[in-house]
Amino acid sequence: MNLENTQVQMRKGILEYCILHIISRGEVYASDMLDELTQAKMIVVEGTLYPLLTRLKNAGLLEYKWVESKAGPPRKYYKLTDEGIRFLNVLTDTWNELVHSTDMITNRSKTTY
Repeated sequence: MNLENTQVQMRKGILEYCILHIISRGEVYASDMLDELTQAKMIVVEGTLYPLLTRLKNAGLLEYKWVESKAGPPRKYYKLTDEGIRFLNVLTDTWNELVHSTDMITNRSKTTY
């Protein structure tokens, strides 16, 4: 079994949730998302982030606006839609249940039979 592959799959499984959380704080630029994800050791590249943002936008969970930049081309800033906020709230409930369930399993003492 490939440990690195398993670790990558675990990160991918929660990437969408983390991105929605970042955007929920207010309008955010994609490179700022990449920076925060990288600082949190959620290894993500632009080639992963942009298609995911497009998919979330097409699903009606987020929207964006173009803002002129003093240092280059306009920047695209993302924010959650009302549907995106509701979606994130449900994901947060699911996340909390998963953390609780995982803690119950991983913190349980070894039982002798």
